[in-house]
Amino acid sequence: MSAPRISTLAFLTPGNYLDDDPYAGLEDTLRLFEYGERLGFDGAWIRQRHLEHGVGSAAVFLAAAAQRTSRVELGAAVIPIGYESPFRLAEDLSLADVLSQGRLQPGFSAGTPPHADLIGDLVFDGDWRSFDLSYGRVARLLENLRGDYLGDADTVIHSPGNTQRPRLQPHSPGLADRVWYGGGSVRSVHWTARNGLNLLSGNVVFGDQSDDFTTTQLTLIADYRRLIDPVRPARVAVGRVIVPFDSADHATRERYRTYAASRHDRTLGPQGTRRVLFAPDIVGTAEQILEQLRADPVLAQTSELRLELPYEFHREDYEQILHDTVHLIAPELGWTPTLTNAAPAPL
Repeated sequence: MSAPRISTLAFLTPGNYLDDDPYAGLEDTLRLFEYGERLGFDGAWIRQRHLEHGVGSAAVFLAAAAQRTSRVELGAAVIPIGYESPFRLAEDLSLADVLSQGRLQPGFSAGTPPHADLIGDLVFDGDWRSFDLSYGRVARLLENLRGDYLGDADTVIHSPGNTQRPRLQPHSPGLADRVWYGGGSVRSVHWTARNGLNLLSGNVVFGDQSDDFTTTQLTLIADYRRLIDPVRPARVAVGRVIVPFDSADHATRERYRTYAASRHDRTLGPQGTRRVLFAPDIVGTAEQILEQLRADPVLAQTSELRLELPYEFHREDYEQILHDTVHLIAPELGWTPTLTNAAPAPL
């Protein structure tokens, strides 16, 4: 088995905040994006979450992050398309991409989104069960992002001081080619490949064909590469929860161990009717983590690693995890940081 060789390193953060002080938590997350860029990370990603203490609109957050960073890719993993208008979301993402000067990497999921029984009727102002929440909704968003003109060749719209052919504005060429899909099942990965999207494969997959996480994820990535158009420069990113504690104090190390232990049972076999398979969290010293990553056959199949940060940690914890990953782990896997002019603050 070949050893992993990582060329692109990103992190994904949940964007936590307190119920009575959301600004402080969101500001901490923006500062984390800045810190990650200074460390040399290639990508900084945010989760989109509804009815939780997290970011309900990835497009809005990434537009803000675009003003606080200058180089790092800005991703969303993932936006549940079921709660979105394919046209209105395309407008928001296109605007955010222009503000970031072409750095957006939006990721999506399809199907019935979480909490639909509570907010589905509010989103659609009616019976959400009658709406198409499938992959077709993502396909329509892609069509909008491509910016084709609306109407026929003679169709124009008039605004003050301007006459123009109508299309999504602002149009950001290339954004449609930077769309990702979070594929965890055979069906979703096949759709992702056949529609030319980049593939996100994290620490959760569905046991369509196996009870083993690694076997399943390897099969999904192989299927994607077999089906994707060979002329398409498609990207595959693998996500892992990695928590090094080399520079953490004793109390923090114990807290990390307790966190991992609380999630271990779910990794022992398929969970629920959908047979969800979870990868174990990787917690320990850099040496221990490197031993596990080098033995991971999935990582050997991609050059892009996404560090998935745990929920409900503090910004100081996240910064320590990013710091140790950049200085002690990623370079041993072949990764080289891209540094900006500003040096990262010492931990």
